Formats: sequence, C-alpha cells, structure tokens
Amino acid sequence: MSLSAAQVFAALNAVRPPDEPSPFIDKAVVLGGSVAGLLAARVLADHAAGVVVIDRDDLHLPGPRPGVPQGTQLHALLPGGFLHLERLFPGFRRLALAQGAIEAPPAARRTYLDGRLKVVVPDDADSLAGSRPLLEGLIRQQVLRLPNVKTVTARATGLLIEGDRATGVQYEVGGRPGVEQADLVVDAMGRSSRLSDWLEQAGWERPAMRRMNVQLNYATVVFRRRQDDPEHTVVMALNSYRRSPEVAGAAFFAIEEGRWMAMMAGYADNRPGRTPEDFLRRLREQFPPEFREVADSELLGEVQTYRHGDSRRRDFHTLRRFPAGLVPVGDAVASFNPVYGQGITAAALHAACLSTYLRPGPDLRQPAREFLALQQVVVDAAWSMSTSADLALPHVDGPYPRGYRLSSWVSRQIVNATITDIATARRFNEVVSMREHPDSLATPGVILGALRANLRAR
Repeated sequence: MSLSAAQVFAALNAVRPPDEPSPFIDKAVVLGGSVAGLLAARVLADHAAGVVVIDRDDLHLPGPRPGVPQGTQLHALLPGGFLHLERLFPGFRRLALAQGAIEAPPAARRTYLDGRLKVVVPDDADSLAGSRPLLEGLIRQQVLRLPNVKTVTARATGLLIEGDRATGVQYEVGGRPGVEQADLVVDAMGRSSRLSDWLEQAGWERPAMRRMNVQLNYATVVFRRRQDDPEHTVVMALNSYRRSPEVAGAAFFAIEEGRWMAMMAGYADNRPGRTPEDFLRRLREQFPPEFREVADSELLGEVQTYRHGDSRRRDFHTLRRFPAGLVPVGDAVASFNPVYGQGITAAALHAACLSTYLRPGPDLRQPAREFLALQQVVVDAAWSMSTSADLALPHVDGPYPRGYRLSSWVSRQIVNATITDIATARRFNEVVSMREHPDSLATPGVILGALRANLRAR
C-alpha cells in the first residue's frame, strides 16, 4: 500500500542515522560544499568507504565563504532543521552554544503580524539563533572530521557518463584538468547548478525548470547587543502587502559575539533600508518598540544587501530517462523565497531522503527513482508553502493553481487565527517549520477552529 504525502513527510522527519555504518559504496562524490552538500556527505559517510566533496572554496578555511553571497544576510534555523542537525550530529546544540549561538526557545521568540502581537506562544520545539557562517561552519567542522570524508578545492567542469550511469566528475584546478571516479555522484551546486547543461550535452533529457518571479530585496545590519541574556532572542514583524506595500517585514536575532543582526525586506522596486539612515529610521518609526531599542544600539559595519530574483525548481522526477548513480539535492533541485527561512531545513530533509534511499543498499546501477520520489514530496511541500504566499504579491503573475482564491482565503483565516488561538498556532508552526506536511492544515477541524477563533477575536 502506497503512503500519502503526509505519511512520507512524517517518516522523513523521523529518520535517524544507522546505529552502525554499512558501507556498500566504494566512493561517492559530492559537487558543492553548501549546507545541502555537507549534509549529503554526512549521510554518505555511513554508506561509502570514501566521500569526496568538490568545491571552489577551500572548505577547511574558517569564516564566510565567497561561494555563499547570501551568507551576510539574516538566516533562520527552523525547529525542524534543528532537530535533524541534532540527529545527524549528536551534541550539535551543545557545540553551537559553545561557539556563541543563542538559544531560541518558544518563550524567547516574538512575532507580529501587521502590527498585532501574537498573544499565544505554543510550547513547541526549540531552535538556535546565529549567523550563517557560524551555523554552516559548525556543520562543515562536523562533516570534515569524519575519517572517510575528504575535500578537493576545484571547479567542477563536467559529468562522466558511461552507458546509462554516471561514473564520476571532471574538474579543474588552476587550469589543470582532473577526474574523480565515483559510484554515486551528488549534485549540490546550488541554484546555478550546471547539471542540466551537462545532461543535455551528453544526449540526456534536460529537466523542466519552473520559475516564480519574486524580486525580493534584503538589507541586513549588525548592531552591538547590550544584554548578554536578552528576554527575546528572535523578534519578527511581518506585513501583508495590503497593509504595507513598501516593507514586507523586518526581524532581528541575537547572534554570536554579543551582536544583534537585523533584516528588512521589500519586493519589486521597494528596497527599504539600503542606507544606514533609512534602515534606522524605519526601525524606529515603522515597527514595534523592540525594534527601536535595537536601532538605538551601536551600528557595526555597513548595510549588506542581497536580491533574490526568482524561486525555481528543476523537476528531475519527471524525466523519462535519468542516469543511474546520480542524485541532485538542495537548491540544485529547488530554491525558494528565502524570507520563509526554509533553506537549511529543506536541505536536511533532502538528506533524510538520501538516508532512506541508501539504508536498504539499493542497486546503484539503476536510476535513483525511489530517492527522487521521496524528494518530490519535500519539494512539493516547500514549494506550495512559499509560492502560495508569493502569489498574493501584485507583481507576481502566477501561474495560479486551481482553487487558488479559496485556498488563499482559507490561508489568511488560518494565519490570522495564529495570533489568538494556540491550537491553530501550534499546527501552523509545525507546518512552517517543516515538521508536518501542509496537508495537515487543510482539514475541516483546523479550518473551522481558525474561523471560530477569528470570530471570537472580533
């Protein structure tokens, strides 16, 4: 009997590494040292005698990576992703706190919707706050300390295919070509992945790519934090477009080294906070009192900006022919509007798909259809959550799914109910943090509960 998408999602969220390594792969190669690539390498280390991670950046150097231009921006580690990291790297929480990450339990997180404070705080999962370099650096440390994982600092230039299967990769170091043979190749090259080009050049199908024109503009600033142990470590103020067409929202997190990291976002031609003067003025005038307190702190450094043009997904699962010995993960498959903070958690769920696929020791001479089917469930869930919200923006022109008007109205009712109703807020948080499938919100009980809560609130 086949499982529903919600059941698959629940099973993936329960995946744990095997108690003992069970290597049946001689060598696996991961293209890209992104979070998705690192988590794939961690999973592969349980099933391969050797894992090689190829990236243009030297992964042994500490600090921000040139290959992560968005690394200067505010990042969220959703509770769902945090739980996966703790399973993959036992003691991750302890190590992160020792390196300066800040605890973010439910009571320390505060959220405003269109200026209204959420008055209910579900007692759901904890998370951590910290900069992207800290979180990614800790993941990188844990992966690279594994004895069967090594790195090659190089630029991947091609895929080796013999017959019906991938057998390795080509790369270039300082103008000199190189080859790495592999029994399994993992594409984790991000949203600019060249795998589609390589497949097409080798005579294989190119996966269809779907795009949604988002035009998100970020601005991030770091401040000195006066309090060592602030009451609220994560504060977000989100605006609907109808209420605030110019500023989509702002947030600030406590991060390592006694700092606040604050972010402001807008869409299309709106780029709020591009200058320190505009950033500080908006924090003081357009957001709740907590933001004014941050704005009065010492400014550290310049405003860092970033633009996310579109969300995109490559539908590898629809290809009629696909090489054996090859799997794509992370943003190489789907990258979403980053304002929802799904990236790290989605990468962790892709790693759970890979773990589930490899555990029974599949025949790598056959295409990884089982993996692609599991991954589709994750991508569909994240894509539906982010794009359904993006479709409410006036500059986004579809495509609109069937029944969009009704589903959009229901979504607004549920979101509004999270302000005052703890049952709705708890279920909503489980879905947003990717611990539960979005289908769990589309039940009569949840919808009726939300409608009753909104009537009471009026």
